[in-house]
Amino acid sequence: MAVLTLEIRSRQPFAEGSAFGDTGAYERIEGLVRFAVDPAHAANSGIVDLDKAPRDAEGRVQFTADFSILQPVDAGRGSGSLLFEVVNRGRRNVSKHLNRAPAADPSDTIDPGDGFMMRHGWTVVWCGWQWDVVRGPGLLALDAPQALGEDGQPLHGRVAVEWQPNSRAAHNLLANRVHHPYTVANLDDANAVLSVRDWPGGPRTTIPREQWQFARDEHGAPVPDPAYVWLEGGFEPGKLYEVVYETDTCPVVGTGLLAMRDFTAFLRHGSEAEGNPCAGRIGRTYGYGVSQSGRFLRHFLYTGLNLDEAGRRVFDGLLPQVAGGRRGQFNHRFAQPSDQSTPSFGHLMPFSDDPQTDPLTGESGGLLDRQRALGGVPKIMAINTSAEYWRGDCSMIHTDIGATRDVEPPANVRAYLFAGTQHGPGSLPLQTVSVAEGSQGIHGFNAVDYSPLTRAALLNLDRWVSEGLLPPPTAIPRLANRTAATPEQVVARFRAIPGIAVPNAERRLSVWRTDLGPTADEGVATLPVTLGERYQTLVSQLDADYNELGGIQLPDITVPVASYTGWNPRHPDTGGEGQILSMMGSTLPFPATKAEREQRDDPRAAIEERYRDREDYVTRVRAAAEVLARQRYILDEDIEVVVANAAARYDAFTG
Repeated sequence: MAVLTLEIRSRQPFAEGSAFGDTGAYERIEGLVRFAVDPAHAANSGIVDLDKAPRDAEGRVQFTADFSILQPVDAGRGSGSLLFEVVNRGRRNVSKHLNRAPAADPSDTIDPGDGFMMRHGWTVVWCGWQWDVVRGPGLLALDAPQALGEDGQPLHGRVAVEWQPNSRAAHNLLANRVHHPYTVANLDDANAVLSVRDWPGGPRTTIPREQWQFARDEHGAPVPDPAYVWLEGGFEPGKLYEVVYETDTCPVVGTGLLAMRDFTAFLRHGSEAEGNPCAGRIGRTYGYGVSQSGRFLRHFLYTGLNLDEAGRRVFDGLLPQVAGGRRGQFNHRFAQPSDQSTPSFGHLMPFSDDPQTDPLTGESGGLLDRQRALGGVPKIMAINTSAEYWRGDCSMIHTDIGATRDVEPPANVRAYLFAGTQHGPGSLPLQTVSVAEGSQGIHGFNAVDYSPLTRAALLNLDRWVSEGLLPPPTAIPRLANRTAATPEQVVARFRAIPGIAVPNAERRLSVWRTDLGPTADEGVATLPVTLGERYQTLVSQLDADYNELGGIQLPDITVPVASYTGWNPRHPDTGGEGQILSMMGSTLPFPATKAEREQRDDPRAAIEERYRDREDYVTRVRAAAEVLARQRYILDEDIEVVVANAAARYDAFTG
């Protein structure tokens, strides 16, 4: 087995020993797991540069990762289901996304929230997979081996780092966010190139080499530093910068995929004698990942890794959330896992689960091709928000490449759009500044809380696997029933609402046909990449209230007090005029009164014209929520959550 040892560093009661319904108390286990994998084994053949990593005496490649486990104290009271959550940049998010706990900065504390996962008896597991996470409280990381050349030193090569500042900055770390950077091999690298664009698809302008250097700013002056890039006069907000340079750091990034595979397999099949704290408890395993982590799950499937070295299925089901149609920088040389915008391997075909052919390039294939050939294809529930459609890739999971016809997901897949939502669940009061990203939108962010839909999706996936009970049907925008439209068509409709700022449809977020060069099949890109034509994609069409028709509609959409979007234009103070603020949506409240509607010349009926009073509104919301529960898109236990959410929006927008 690929798990060599499991070092348990702490084992203690979870949530001070609180009992969670019939499941009872939980325990929390933390430690370090050491892996040893054979690079010559067929199950590991898809990992780029694994054969270039140092070997132990038995010819295996070793690496380690942090892990964390929550499980019932009484094994007999658990459900037998294990959820492996792919940590997002080292962070555990189950509490926020499934247990409805308040969002918080990473810490060693795991908030149980409303105890949803515990009340249902799940074992919840995390394992570090990302090489560049800087360890700190609450962050789980992977220590990846280095790919070495014949001289025994890490391989050198070119890497591209792209960023879009929200305010003027003197320097930028050579990394996405605050992760470990790919340091520059030579501070005076004459072949390094810094370029700038006005928008993601715009033409590049090369910045003269004498105007910038690899340095950090100290008191207004550059200080040479291999981890930073510095520009004379500073980097302007809203501009897109890219620096391409040679690095002397070369981790085998794809070992993170093996860490997820092999840790999950060990917890399911390993014995107590082998040090498995979950021995004999696990009957079903599921992978869950949000955003970056959901794209990681898609990449896992694309690489065909859902069979362990013993040929056993690893995950029975996968729940990639807000992953859209893309993959990511998870398994190539000089990959940056947190980078989602730079055109790279994650922007390539395939997007759809079933094979597609691009008529412009001749490229073909499907996301599940390798896994189907090997066996072990899991059941998949792909859930997305409007923001992934406006990001320019999500519709490609269920249309042909030209966006001319619908393509139904295969029988083992359900695809859902949560209509009128943004990348993360919304809340009140309305905010225009993202605390996590430091970005700012013109409109208040989307307030729709879709977490009840996610909770139902997880339990539906479990029943699909454990009982064979088919989940609710796929719910997505479709050309056939006219619930899908082009972004340009939808933007044009929003122009009818006075005072609403709309994005520049030509400068929308997109995915471009990307040429990574002749060695791309080996996991090595030629930089800078060459971009071809933009893929045509679709979004949801609108109803008369400017809310989305496609997908699963919460009462916020069917009994509305506002229009909710998956886009929000960047605020002028942050530059990038007309561009969409990545991941964020908008809340556009209806006029509260008829007089206000007439004064604003708003085409949408006022709230007082729609509902007799608050009681009438809540009654209608409850009826709509009960319909969703009968359809199994939400749980009976969450009807009151949905009603309370909608009532809070009513109160906020009526004053």
